[in-house]
Amino acid sequence: MRVSDASQNENRQLDAMTARGIPAEKIFSEKQSGKDTKRPALQALMNTVQKGDTVIVESISRFARNTKDLLVLVEKLTAKGVEFISLKENIDTATPSGKFMLTVFAAAAELERDYILQRAKEGIAAAKARGVKFGRPTKKPPENFGEIVAQWEKGKLPYEEVLRQTGLKHTTFYCRLREYRSATKK
Repeated sequence: MRVSDASQNENRQLDAMTARGIPAEKIFSEKQSGKDTKRPALQALMNTVQKGDTVIVESISRFARNTKDLLVLVEKLTAKGVEFISLKENIDTATPSGKFMLTVFAAAAELERDYILQRAKEGIAAAKARGVKFGRPTKKPPENFGEIVAQWEKGKLPYEEVLRQTGLKHTTFYCRLREYRSATKK
């Protein structure tokens, strides 16, 4: 079982597993993105299964997020003599049609994920074109920034005091200093 983050609930998947009679100690569960296969519960599962076992998932998207990862994982299971069943897609690798359907559904799942990413990129581009700003808001220096910089440059104000008075962090201070010098350059 897998959900992407702690705010999500895996009860639907747990119900599917217990309905199949799978004991709690045989259920591997994690709250982590499925974008790659370097997930602790998945690795534990892959290291634990042995010949004659069957890995059951509620849906292929809970096991792997792209075709390549899914096929590599199922190939590793098959090499160990382990079958794979996805309840939602009704896939059972013990059958030839199950193996075929696994490939088809994996490709469809990857296509959907790619569409989601593409729509997100298009949405961000459209928002940027309308002037929407992303990221942290720019931290502006105080009105007396020039005076503070002048005192600092003359050695009359320690650097730590400059940061305190401007309310800026180290990197932001130097960024605003470059902008200030560029704007006041004659």
